[in-house]
Amino acid sequence: MKKLTADWIYPVTSAPLKNAILVIDDDGKILGIEQSTDIGSADVQYYPGAIIPGLINAHCHLELSHLAGVSPTGTGLITFLLRVVHHRAQDPQQISDAIDSYDRQMWESGIQAVGDICNTLDTSPRKAHSKIRYHNFIEMFDLWQEDQTEAHFQNYRQVFEEMYLKIHDKKSAVPHAPYSVSPLLFSKINQLNASLNDISISIHNQETSAENQFIRDATGPFVDFYRQLGIQSHTQKPYGKNSINYALEQMNPAQNILLVHNTLSREEDICFAQKWSDQIYWVSCPNANLYIENRLPDYRLFTEAGAKICLGTDSMTSNWQLSIWEEMKTIKKYQSGIPEEELLRWATINGARALGFESDLGSLEVHKKPGILIAPADQNGIQLKSDLGIKRII
Repeated sequence: MKKLTADWIYPVTSAPLKNAILVIDDDGKILGIEQSTDIGSADVQYYPGAIIPGLINAHCHLELSHLAGVSPTGTGLITFLLRVVHHRAQDPQQISDAIDSYDRQMWESGIQAVGDICNTLDTSPRKAHSKIRYHNFIEMFDLWQEDQTEAHFQNYRQVFEEMYLKIHDKKSAVPHAPYSVSPLLFSKINQLNASLNDISISIHNQETSAENQFIRDATGPFVDFYRQLGIQSHTQKPYGKNSINYALEQMNPAQNILLVHNTLSREEDICFAQKWSDQIYWVSCPNANLYIENRLPDYRLFTEAGAKICLGTDSMTSNWQLSIWEEMKTIKKYQSGIPEEELLRWATINGARALGFESDLGSLEVHKKPGILIAPADQNGIQLKSDLGIKRII
């Protein structure tokens, strides 16, 4: 048994505590939190700063780690996607080494669990031995070519069936984005997931205005994007609604749905989704949004709607690091009105709930084993302005 204390303890699901002691067993499971003024006792380990639970990265592409620096910043989504497509194939050892390196870096930066997009089995060997818990989102797309949907589906189904899951890991089949997944493929994804219990579904959402234009009117830059990929025709016809309407109307409202990026989501989009299901989670990747489109979502729209927000890093193709702590700092820098305590909820319990890991991750509660971190803090609580990072204790 160990007793830990700090200037602050953030349980996350309740108010921050001063003059408190966190009691854990030798494996990091929480036995209790005790209020005490005797924090200077010899058997209590004191750390300057704030004790917080391990962080949750709700959206990552670990398999793209070898593409760090391939795409310059500020290109916009479509140019970015084309660069990923054309540079993705690399030496297998280089891919494996990069995956190993960034999985380790995520753990060292305090990340306890990851919602990871998988188009291939490249990350499977590393995940078999990783300290991080993974919800593997086996991502599928057919680029609206329904005559090829079955072939694409079977290729991705093989990845789905062969993805290694260590204890507590999960997997589900997921659509890539509204602009790349036909109704036929949505149907096949739903059928594949029907036999699974307690899963979450992820989809990229409203990263660029061209996405809404393509779904609503079947026009715009995505038509040219397809032509550059050698696709002269596709089955998308004008849907008459925004891309979020199309996507959600193909999905199961009883499942956790992670909508990722949401850079262009507006009040009407948020209201539609919130009414469609109470299991919507809005995953923001602020550094990736700045890297690709040089803009951020308007977080005020989400908080005023009572939306559940999580944080992700996206990939090293679209970020400078895979650190949820840095994502929190970026939001605080550009939209400083959001309290640090709320950002911490986005980075912990909200992500754990979105991925279905809340039974033992995401907060400092009895019987949980969430990981224990020390974050910079002063007399007012956690500080995101500091250049100091976080330290993993367990």
